[in-house]
Amino acid sequence: MSKVIAITGAARGIGLATARALQAKGATVVIGDIDETAVKEAAGSLGVTGLTVDVTSRESFTAFLDAAEESAGRLDVVINNAGIMPIGPVTGETDADARRCIDINVHGVMLGTKLALDRMLPRGAGHVVNIASVAGVMFTPGLALYNASKAAVLAFTEAARLEVQDRGVHVSALLPTFTNTDLVAGTSSPKGQKNCEPEDIAAAVVELIGRPRPQVVVPKKLGRQLRLSALFSDRAKQAVSRRLGLDKIFLEYDPDARKAYDSRIRSG
Repeated sequence: MSKVIAITGAARGIGLATARALQAKGATVVIGDIDETAVKEAAGSLGVTGLTVDVTSRESFTAFLDAAEESAGRLDVVINNAGIMPIGPVTGETDADARRCIDINVHGVMLGTKLALDRMLPRGAGHVVNIASVAGVMFTPGLALYNASKAAVLAFTEAARLEVQDRGVHVSALLPTFTNTDLVAGTSSPKGQKNCEPEDIAAAVVELIGRPRPQVVVPKKLGRQLRLSALFSDRAKQAVSRRLGLDKIFLEYDPDARKAYDSRIRSG
């Protein structure tokens, strides 16, 4: 894979695993993250360029993409991966959490997509991959803010894709399920189900870049289940949710286990 790829939110978790997987396939990868220390450490471990980027700032994001191209060459793919996941009762979500979640998860993706398209459309080639979530289509108590942000990402990504689909540029959304990263710290897995690993999501991104499609759900079998569930009544959907424990996972969690993550996402 002889592509030049920039990834945001890549100092850890899915972003870092994706950078590692793409590098293993021969891509030239540049990683960005708001955490300067962590991104430098991650970049050093991979032997790639690591840059600081605040995805909520046009100036910072533009500088990141400029520096990525100066370092590695013309960007073929931009992966908008940066995101945060505050959880808990909807009445407990602060206005500050709401603004920050929307600013990073939604505006950050919108900004990254627009800046990437500005570079790709004139040459009629390129691929924007937005990391969304099954939370954008499967709504869960205790996750209202995150649900809203990822639903917005899916709507934006699809509309942007339709707008540029005849101009040589691909825009795709990838929808991971529960994945073992800091985002799910202190929570339990749905009953009878196993969380994905960051490497599972990374493998799906590699496949998506190799064969562009509008949307990809990870794992694939969940995508089929989601399509079938659209035919279910609301009562049936809620019964399934209760059976899996989804009605409580993000309400009855261990706050102590989330302290470090919550502190980090609120410190920027």
